[in-house]
Amino acid sequence: MGIVTTKEMFEKASKGGYAIGAFNVNNMEIIQGITEAAKEVNSPLILQVSAGARKYAKHNYLVHLIQAAVEDTDLPIAIHLDHGADFDICKKCIDGGFTSVMIDGSKYDFEENIELTRRVVDYAHEHGVVVEAELGKLAGVEDDVNVSAEDSSYTDPDQAVEFVQRTGCDSLAIAIGTSHGAYKFKGEPKLRFDILDKITAAMPGYPIVLHGASTVIPEFVEKCNKYGGNIPGAKGVPEDMLREAARHGVCKINIDTDLRLALTSAIREVFVNEPGEFDPRKYLGAGRDAIRDMVRHKIVDVLGCNDKI
Repeated sequence: MGIVTTKEMFEKASKGGYAIGAFNVNNMEIIQGITEAAKEVNSPLILQVSAGARKYAKHNYLVHLIQAAVEDTDLPIAIHLDHGADFDICKKCIDGGFTSVMIDGSKYDFEENIELTRRVVDYAHEHGVVVEAELGKLAGVEDDVNVSAEDSSYTDPDQAVEFVQRTGCDSLAIAIGTSHGAYKFKGEPKLRFDILDKITAAMPGYPIVLHGASTVIPEFVEKCNKYGGNIPGAKGVPEDMLREAARHGVCKINIDTDLRLALTSAIREVFVNEPGEFDPRKYLGAGRDAIRDMVRHKIVDVLGCNDKI
């Protein structure tokens, strides 16, 4: 296998009624935990890098860590830029070995979003790289993305069709009720499947993406708080809704918050139970194992992309 684009992944997912997991990575242990899980269950993967992760770990380190994971697992893995803010960062990632980039022009008006996305698409396609764009605004906070509930908006199905036709983007992130970050919903979470169905009916087989799709698994929140945290209770997207979204044409589902909670809860448990511990291999290893178990669950029980290579 090797580092690939998402094109073939999405074609298979669309026909098979499942979604590919797109997991955010920040360091070696997170990459190892994710890829070990995928190897165990024979799943393709998207490893995605936010602007914040790229700044923290540095571009070359992350690319080479992912290349090492490919060599170790022989899995088809795409390297994706998550929430590229402008043409410049997309270009740097395209030139620097990424096989997929997201240009997030959702903060602009419709025409400006089209113009920016089209520019990125033209450059990416010249270099064999695919492009994800976004239409509609998700509430919540993730790295440099910060949208209030009042400023969020659902994706308009008619605009989605025009946007894809005019930009040539390869996949589209839509807003149907998910939210970035750990502090998601005051009431019961609800995804607008009616909007999703209108979009997929108008563009059959076209890859649709869900951001802000972590479940905020209660087990990890409770463990974080048990071992010295102060994470308020939150409701993420129920896993049965995510599985249903995959059946309705969503090909890529982003997961970040659940990774952070799994890692943090495991590390805190080590420090509380063994307060004298100072070997990073011990506490980071525990975090890696927690990520591996959680990702395996997501792949098999939620996304349905196990045994899909």
